[in-house]
Parts: sequence; C-alpha cells; structure tokens
Amino acid sequence: MAQPVPDSINFPAEEEKIAELWKKIDAFQTSLKQSKNRPRYTFYDGPPFATGLPHYGHILAGTIKDIVTRWAHQSGYHVDRRFGWDCHGLPVEYEIDKTLGIKGPEDVAEMGIEKYNNECRKIVMRYSNEWEQIVTRLGRWIDFNHDYKTMYPWFMETIWWVFKQLFDKGLVYRGFKVMPFSTGCNTPLSNFESGQNYKEVVDPAVIVNFPLDDDPTVSMIAWTTTPWTLPSNLALCVNPEHNYVKVTDKTSDHTYIMMEARLEALFKTEEEYAVLDRFKGSVLEGKGYKPLFPYFEQRKAYGAFHILLDGYVTEESGTGVVHQAPYFGEDDYRVCLSYGVISKDGDMVCPVDSSGRFTDEVTDFKGQYVKDADKAITKMLKQNGRLVHQSTTKHSYPFCWRSETPLIYKAVPSWFIRVEDLVQKLLDNNQSTYWVPEFVKDKRFGNWLRDAHDWAVSRNRYWGTPIPLWASDDGQEVVCVGSIEELKQLTGVDIKDLHRESVDNLTIPSKRGNGVLKRVPEVFDCWFESGSMPYAQAHYPFENKKEFEDTFPADFIAEGIDQTRGWFYTLLVLSTALFDKPPFKNLIVNGLVLASDGQKMSKRKKNYPDPMEVVHKYGADALRLYLINSPVVRAESLRFQESGVRDILKDVFLPWFNAYRFLMQNVERLEREEGMKFVYNENKAAVSENYMDRWILSFTQSLIKYVRNEMAAYRLYTVVPRLVRFVDQLTNWYVRMNRKRLKGDGGTRDCHRALETLFAVIFSMIKVMAPFIPFLTEQMYQNLKHLIDPETTQGLDTDSLHYLMLPQPRESLIHQKIESAVQQMQTVVELGRVVRDRRTLPVKYPLKEIVVIHESEVCLDHVRSLETYILEELNVRKLTTTSNKEKYGVQLRAEPEHKTLGARLKGAFKSVIRAIQELTDTQLQQFAKDGEIEVEGHKLETGDLRVMYTFDVKDEGTPSHYEAHSDNDILILLDVTPDQSMLDEGIAREVINRVQKLRKKAKLVPADDITVFYRVTGNLTKIVQDFQEFIFTAIKQPLQPGPVPPGTKVVIQEKTQVKSDSLDLTIVSGHVTSVLASVPSAVPSMTWDSKPWCRYVNVELDGVGSTVMLENPRGDFVLSLSELQKQVQSIYKSSDNNVSLYRTPTCKEILTNKSVKDTLTLSGCTLYAKSKSTRTMPAPSSAKIWSAPTCRFVNVELCRTSPHGGAKGRQATVLLENPHGKSVMDVEELKHQVKIVFGLQNRKLKLYCSQSRQEEVTSQSVADVLSLHSCVLYAFV
Repeated sequence: MAQPVPDSINFPAEEEKIAELWKKIDAFQTSLKQSKNRPRYTFYDGPPFATGLPHYGHILAGTIKDIVTRWAHQSGYHVDRRFGWDCHGLPVEYEIDKTLGIKGPEDVAEMGIEKYNNECRKIVMRYSNEWEQIVTRLGRWIDFNHDYKTMYPWFMETIWWVFKQLFDKGLVYRGFKVMPFSTGCNTPLSNFESGQNYKEVVDPAVIVNFPLDDDPTVSMIAWTTTPWTLPSNLALCVNPEHNYVKVTDKTSDHTYIMMEARLEALFKTEEEYAVLDRFKGSVLEGKGYKPLFPYFEQRKAYGAFHILLDGYVTEESGTGVVHQAPYFGEDDYRVCLSYGVISKDGDMVCPVDSSGRFTDEVTDFKGQYVKDADKAITKMLKQNGRLVHQSTTKHSYPFCWRSETPLIYKAVPSWFIRVEDLVQKLLDNNQSTYWVPEFVKDKRFGNWLRDAHDWAVSRNRYWGTPIPLWASDDGQEVVCVGSIEELKQLTGVDIKDLHRESVDNLTIPSKRGNGVLKRVPEVFDCWFESGSMPYAQAHYPFENKKEFEDTFPADFIAEGIDQTRGWFYTLLVLSTALFDKPPFKNLIVNGLVLASDGQKMSKRKKNYPDPMEVVHKYGADALRLYLINSPVVRAESLRFQESGVRDILKDVFLPWFNAYRFLMQNVERLEREEGMKFVYNENKAAVSENYMDRWILSFTQSLIKYVRNEMAAYRLYTVVPRLVRFVDQLTNWYVRMNRKRLKGDGGTRDCHRALETLFAVIFSMIKVMAPFIPFLTEQMYQNLKHLIDPETTQGLDTDSLHYLMLPQPRESLIHQKIESAVQQMQTVVELGRVVRDRRTLPVKYPLKEIVVIHESEVCLDHVRSLETYILEELNVRKLTTTSNKEKYGVQLRAEPEHKTLGARLKGAFKSVIRAIQELTDTQLQQFAKDGEIEVEGHKLETGDLRVMYTFDVKDEGTPSHYEAHSDNDILILLDVTPDQSMLDEGIAREVINRVQKLRKKAKLVPADDITVFYRVTGNLTKIVQDFQEFIFTAIKQPLQPGPVPPGTKVVIQEKTQVKSDSLDLTIVSGHVTSVLASVPSAVPSMTWDSKPWCRYVNVELDGVGSTVMLENPRGDFVLSLSELQKQVQSIYKSSDNNVSLYRTPTCKEILTNKSVKDTLTLSGCTLYAKSKSTRTMPAPSSAKIWSAPTCRFVNVELCRTSPHGGAKGRQATVLLENPHGKSVMDVEELKHQVKIVFGLQNRKLKLYCSQSRQEEVTSQSVADVLSLHSCVLYAFV
C-alpha cells in the first residue's frame, strides 16, 4: 500500500536507498534481460584511464551517455552498455617514471622491459574500484562485469588485425618527420595530442646576425624565440615576393638586411637607421653566410648555410628572415629538403636526445636541457659578436598533456598511416553523420579533417600494444602479423600475452635468406587503440563477427569537444580506412567544465569542489540536472558553481517533491474521510471537465510529444529546459491554483477528478524524466505504483520505474487553444505581479481593477474565460478587457533591432533609428497588419522592429491611478489605489498567513484538530472580528479570542507584529472554546468540528449565498435533484417554480437528472441558481468554491434515544442561518429544528455542550446562537 510521504526529504539519503533497491533487484541486468529480444541500439563508450579519479568532464559525458541510452532502452531497444578502460600509454608510464625516478631509456634498459611493464600493470587499475563506485553512485547504468581493457590479449589481437588491414592496403609507411616531442615522456606526440595543452609563456627573443660570404660587412639578421635551435642552423629563408632593405644601424654603424615591413622589429624610429638599398627577397637566393657555430660547418660543402626562398615567411613577426633548423621545424624541414640541404636518407642534424638534452656533437652545451641552455647560448652569441638584440616575448606554447613539460619539435623516425590520402573520404563519411551541435561537425571537426596530416602511430615506449612488424636489419623485408595464430605459424611459438616482454625476442625466418626478422621496437600510440575499440571490444573478426557487422556503425557516441582532435578523429580515420564507413551515426559533443573563475580545474589549485562531496550534499540527480541544463550541452564552456547544484534542489526538486507529497496526502485523506479506494487506470479515467485539469493534461501531453521529437534528434539542450519549466507549471500554477479542489473543498467527485489528473501528470512525467533524474523518479514511483490498477500492469515487471516504457503522447488530450489561453492568463498574472512588486503591494492586499489591453479579440476572449483565476491570483476585484487602448492613453511605439539593422544599413542606421522612434501609432498599427513599412527609403519587416506599448499618464483623459506593464504583446493597467476595506482585508490575510506559518512551524498537518486563540491590539481588534468568517474559511479550524482555557494542551505560541499592532497567537490541541460568555464561572470545554457531519451544497442566487443539506441525519433522506431545486426555491422565497441549477457562474452547464445520477456527488460544491427573475450573474470574484458551508452550522449527536420518523442516523447537521446572514435562529428555534431532523417533534428535548450534560444550551447561557458555529452539541430527550 502507498506510504505516507514525510514533510521533508534528504535527497542524497533517499538516493542511497534507491541504489540499494537497484542492487537488491539487480535492476540494470534485469532490464537487459527483459529487452534481449528487442531491436539493438549500439553505443560505444570511450575508454578513460583508471590512473586518476573521475572529474566533472567524465561525469558530464557519462550523464549524457546514461540519459541517451536509458531513453533508448525505455523507447523499446536493447542497449548493451560496456565500460571500457584505457590501460596503455603515457598516463601509466609517466606515473611509473615519477615513482621509480626513471629519467630516460637507459634506466628502462637497465631495469628490463618485463619488470617495467609489471610495474605498469600494478597501477593501471589503481582507481578502478573508485570509478565503479562513483559511476554507480551517479546513477549511471553500465556494465563493469563485462568490461573491456585495452591490455587484454584479445583486445590487443584485434589491434594487430586492424593494423594489418591498413598495412595490406598500403596505408602504412616508415618515415622521418618533424613532430611534437615530449621530452618529459621521451616520445613523439600526434598533432592532435600536441594541441590539447597550450599555455601562455614568456620566452627569450633574440635577433642574430649572419655575415654574408661575399661581403662580411653586411649581415642577414634573423629573429627566433628558440635560441636552443641555433646550434643546428643550416640555412636562412626569405619571402621571394616581399621587399627587403639593406640598412645601416646609426647606433652601431652595422649594416643589416631585413624585410622592409619588419623594420620595427629592430628600430623604434626612422631616425635610427638609413636605407641603403631596396630589392625583392628573390635577389637573395643562394647567397652564402658564415655559420653561427662550428658544429656542422662541414655541411656547407653540401649546400648548407645559404639563403633559401619560400612563401611561408610572413610580415607578421620577426625580421622577415627565418633561420632554418630542418630537424626542429616542419617548414624548415620541407624547405631544406626541397633545396637539397638535407635528404630523406641522409644523416640527421638533430643533436638533441629523447630527454631534450644536447648530445656530444654540441660540445659547448653537451648534456644541457635545451630550454635551460637558451641563456648560455645567448651569452656565447653575444661574446662572439653575433647577438644583435635580446628581449622576451609572451606567447601561447604547447605543453605535454601528461608531463606538463614544454614540447619541442624534433625529427624522429616513426610509423605513419597515410591519412592525407583519405581526406576526401573522411569528409564524405563525416557528412553522413549527425552531430549535436551541428556547427562542431562542419567547422571545428570539418576544418581539422580538411587539414589532416599523416598520423604517426608509433611511440618509442614500452607499456603498449607492440606494433606487429618484423623487419630485416636493412629494413627491406618487412612482415606484418595480424593475429596470435599467425605469429605462432611464423615463429613456432604459442604465446598468451602480446606485450613487449612476450614478443620482442621472437624472430621470423627471412624468406629472402636475410637471416631472421626482428620486431621493430615501437608500440602503438594509445589513441590507435581507443580508435580501434569498436572492433577490439568485440574481438572482431575472431569472434562476434555477425553481431558486430549487424550493429556497425554505432547508433550513438558522446564525449567532450576536446575529442574532435582525439577519439572522434581516430574513430573516423580507422573506420574509413577499414570499411569506408563512419564509425557512428549520432554524436553529442559537450563543452568543457571549468572552475568558477573560468580557469581550467586544477587539483593543485583546488579551485573546484570535490564531485563526491557535491553528491553527498545535494545528490546525484541535482548534479546531473545542473550539468545538462547548462550551456555545456551545446558544446560551450560551463563555469561550475556549487550554488547552481543547490538551486536545482530549491527550484526544481523540492517543488516537484512537494507536489507529489501533496498528491499522496490528499489521496490518503480522500480514502480516510470518504471511505473510498483511489485506483488509477488510464484507460478508465474519465476526462475532466475542469478547465485547469484539461490544461495541465494538454500541457503534459504536448510536452511528451515535444520531448520525444527532440530526443529523437539528440537535442538535450532543448529538452531539459522544457522539463524544468514543466515543474514550474505543475507546482506554481496547477497545484497552487487547485489546492482547494485537491483537498476536497469542491466535493468528492471534483476532488477525485483533480487527484486523478494530478496523478496522471506526475506518473507520466516521472517516466519521461526517469532517464534524466533516475533516483527521484524511482523514489516517487515506488510509492505511486501502489495506486495503479493492477489490471493495467498484468504481465509486466513493475519492480522498477526503469523497466517501464516511455509514454506515447495522447493526442486526444492536447488542446492548443486551452494551452494558449492559459499562457495568456499567466502572462496577465505575471505582469500584474511585477506591478505589485514595483509598488510594494503584497498580493494579500486586494486591488480594485485590472485592465487588459490587446488588439486581438481572441486573446481577450481567452483572458475573460479565465477571469476567476486572474482575479484570485492577483487578488483584484474586477477585470476589464478592451482593445480600445486610446481610452487609457496607450499608444504603440517602435524601437529598432540594432543587431539586425546595424549590419544592413551601416551609415544610414542613425537616421533610420530616429525615424523609427518617430513612427506614429497609426503607422505602427498599419505595420502590424502589413508586416512591412518603409522608413527613410528602406523597407523594414517584422524582424527589424520591436513594437511595444507606451502608457502616457500625463494625457488628460488617462486615469492617473493606473500602473502599466507590458511584455510587448499584452498590456495591463493595474489600479493601485486600494480603499480602506481592501486594506483591512489585506491585514486579515496577513493574520491568516501568520497562523498558517505557525502551524507549519509546529509541524502540524491540515488533518490535525486544533483551536487558534488570539489576542490583538489597536485596529487589529476590529479587523479580526469583521473578517472572522474569512479567516475561519481559510484556516478551517476554530478561531477564538483569548485567554486560553485552563487545562488546555498548548501546541505552540508566538507573539508578533502586524503593522503597528500586536498579534498574540496560541494554537491548542483539539477543538475547544469558551462560548458561555455570560457565565464566566462555567467555562466548558466544547468539542468542535470544522466540517458538517452531513453532506451539503452551497448555492448562489443574485449574489446571495445559502446552504442546502443533501442528507440529514447522516445517511438519511438524501435529496433528489427536484427536491434540491424546491429547497433552493424555498430558501430564496422564489415565486418562480422553474429554478434551474448550474455548475458554473456563467450558467452554461445545467444540472439535469441525466447529468446528476446521485446528488451526493455534488457534496461540497457551489451551485448557481437561475430563474426567470434572476438578475445578471454576480462578478466571478464571488463565483468560487467555498472551503466550508456558506451558512453557519452546528453538528448534533442524539444520545440515549433512537430517532423516529424513518430516520436511522444519530448524527445530524443543523444550519443556524439560511441564506447567509439571514433567518438566524435563536436557541428555541434551534431545539425545534433538531426535533424535526430526528423525528422527535412530540418529545421534550435539551441540548448540552458535552455528553456529561453539565452545560445546557439555553437562551440565558447563549446570547448569540451564531457563536456556536461549528461546535458539537448533544441532544437528550
């Protein structure tokens, strides 16, 4: 059965309980078993390293993946979700190098590869348990038991197979290439790796002279920020098309040649130099110069130390002369190669080892780390007279993403994949994929593909998948091995592991008689492994061949925007090379999560909160929703704010939980008070006639339709804001405006319809929102499911919400007209609230009138149809709607859309702005009709102007007591001058507010019987007396003047101020009072009940309210509809025999015997009577559902005697007046009426305040019968 819902909730604690439930029922695996025969939805999960703990980037991407795969499962698919681990490569090796103090390859050689790799194995899964715990705690359902690891032999075998396919297609070659090189990790990096970690640095900037061979008094001067490359200089390069000048430096009297456009690089003013000659750069080609250092001067005989030409030299920086160190720069290498300064098979001039230290060739700086040698090199240049100028420059420079050391560019031998040959196929395959957001696909990723270079896939490291190439000593015979079985056939050795220690010593006999082939020493770049994961995780093609081919490409992948040059790229390169297909169909790219100050999150700086601390404080659901309801889902950056997670609880989860709690409380109340069982069956639920019920049902179904369409397009960034807005619509509009109905004040039938509506909406939406916030929705479901008709769940496993399918939108419930009408009503209310806030007028204080102005009669009809709600929400007496804005001094004015027009009109923009602002109301009305207008000769259309209302309070015909506000569509005028009666009502509402807050403070619930005693001073005395009925109707409990009777149990007491008067409130347990004011010595403790024991309806005729008992005593003499009509006719003393009754104040829905089978279903409702003589119906402000009978009453219990005259019940309700304020009884009339009800007209009867018969109700003890209102009397004969 459904459990009571507590008043408060600890979201993280409740999530822990749900996690235990999922564990108990093995929810994830159970869901996979349930879906095994459904169509497959394929998802690839990019493998993270387990050498560190998850950060917000992992959590964000994991949340997106979880949402989409949960959604796919609940849409009717089977979704395998396997977790993967990246085990090889620099992240692991770098940790080992730091721990063991390994500085370079020599240390590893001394230690031995087997021992080194064993150390790597020990830490590779260091944090795997923490990963599983954290990922699971965050609500992500993914399979850790059937994971894949890139170090598994079967995974590595597929890597070999992939490489062999590329090798056999001629896409693999060995070459020398200048590449980004990490001296911290002793290995080259790929281009996309080098772009991951740029930093602002300050480097030395030097200008160096190169005296010409043919005239040593004239020097070329070159600028560089890498002095450490100067010992390797082999040439200079200039732009053949640009102008160069020979100048004399007047300060030093030296003569230099440099680019004319770059004279500012050396000279501050023209007075500092004299131009001797001008010429094109091409004139300088082939001129020789004196080398800076002697280390490689012998190469001058082979073409080195000459001036070369190339267009890559620009006039943006430096001197227009670029020094060439061909083995330390890509362009340098290309230009020198084209001029024959170097050759592909020649000796390399690369005197820097893998640790970034100079080798023996550079004798002066041998063993120095290159960056540290900059100062020493500069000093030597100065001593040798080769330094012209020395300074520093701040610029962006690449660092190793793992070791955080600056990268250098260095020529290294490597194995390459011919990506440049595949560029067009890559672009074509990319076009067949769907990206969210799309601009990343076409711009960032598309541009990267267009400029793709051959991919260096080898690394000079140890812990990785060995490249399966065996070569002869001369490199002329090469064998590529594609499987363990093939290796066995070629070597005769059967191995179980494929790491270097297992395969490096294996040899393959040469087929050409060249002895034996040995394995090349390199291992694969770990990006090659992750790019191969679609095939390797399935051990394709050795296993699962059909399963893989049937489900490739994947339906969905997701990662961060940094993977456009990483995983997304390697996936596409390999799938294109292997199958000429894209590896995926759909992709969501997320942005980066930054620290709150916009900086990169840093453990060292501690500039972000620990993710799990945030989860323990606010819950995983809150963190999930915060991340995906942010710009980061649109591939933009998010500055993480912990307060944003907290706000999700406050603004979304708590209101939604309160709506759910309110539903469950009132279902329990309905079942307890009315003795009926609430069971929800969507197929049998009657369609509500209530306007707001129809609206929230329509709004919900429209939302379901929208979400399904948007999720099909993977647009989480449009879906999540709408889901969050739904919570606002449900809680701040539907529940708040229907609280009385939901609490039963409109009768049992209406209450049931309202609860059924609220249940339908919440139940539908927890299914829709389950993929996004799995814990809270599950928690609600576990209680709601007890209210679902078992008939609708036959054959289904209902243990978890996440087993259920997503709801289909019910088109029959969608009414766009109703949604539009409510939206316009909400606009009016919100505009009115703004005015109240602006004028500091709390809603407690009623105002006279609101005027709604709009040119559309359809809009005004919508507003009028919801008049009751507008008046109640804004606490206004009267609503006026009109399209005659001139009557109120309202005119149209226009403002330009600056962004649109500014770019289009350019110089004419200013004059057009003035003309737009001077457009008249008549012109703008015409513009609204035509959709275009000519201004200053320019044709302007709807998107070029913003048309809005202005309200001129200075106009003589304009009432000055109005305050205006508009959303540029609807204009409202609010009369902000309340009269005294309205001010008094506001004070009374303030008293109600204080009482309700005190009840909440005491943790009382509405069902708790209490009495509120009050003591007041000043004006508050009269206000409380005048508005006693108003206050009682709101609090639904007796309100009595103090003092509190002796012996009463006090629950809570508080003294406060209302305006300048004091208000002393005391809440006591039970219904007690001192009604016998004339006998102060006998203060009885009476019993009270704020509700009548017999069912009733309230009736209004010509604005006068009355009450009719539908039964009396309880359960006896139930009125038929015709008898009810006769009673109404009698109460109002109407001579018209044809009185009709209606459900609504507009008198559109008449009650008939066909529509009302049982009058008891009307209990608690307000009906509206109309006869031929009836005047115009009252203003809707009085047309409301009462929370109690209109007329005051007493409940009477017959004691020690049975009723006569056919009556059976002993409990009755007697009205003390009817209509309200008229025909008030005295004590004798009250006794007489009690006799009639119980059929005891001929018996003598006495009434007492207690069953002990100690306080009799007489004309002497009770001066005013109305003071007995809502008390319980006891009748004795």
